[in-house]
Amino acid sequence: MNRIEKARISDVPQIHELINYFADKGEMLARPLSEIYENIRDYFVVRQGERVIACAALHVMWSDLAEIKSVAVAAGSQRQGLGDRLAAACLDEAKRLGIPTVFCLTYKPAFFERHGFSQLDKMELPHKVWGECYRCPKFPNCDEVALICHLEA
Repeated sequence: MNRIEKARISDVPQIHELINYFADKGEMLARPLSEIYENIRDYFVVRQGERVIACAALHVMWSDLAEIKSVAVAAGSQRQGLGDRLAAACLDEAKRLGIPTVFCLTYKPAFFERHGFSQLDKMELPHKVWGECYRCPKFPNCDEVALICHLEA
């Protein structure tokens, strides 16, 4: 079974390629290479040999809030539970860090609902989550679904 590991700096080009493959299909938002480098410590990956076949990130926003983002599994590696395992790793890390609330913005809400997330109006999210949105080409007409998960202490 492929292990979930923290990403290495050498993984960045492959993470970028994986995320932007799905972004080009309109299934998630693109991430610039520089942003992935800056936030490499947020990322978990699954490798097949030296090839990154899946990734996800947990980005800490504040003392009580984190975001799961950039969940992507290579087309040939889907339907094996890798995305579920990555989401679980992100939630486990949030618990370990003592962060009680995790949110996401996604085009695939059913995936996150399987992990205990529930939908909410984007306007209910704290203003601090919108810092990244100003750079998005879809701003202010965001068509992603907001979900939130309250973790047990």
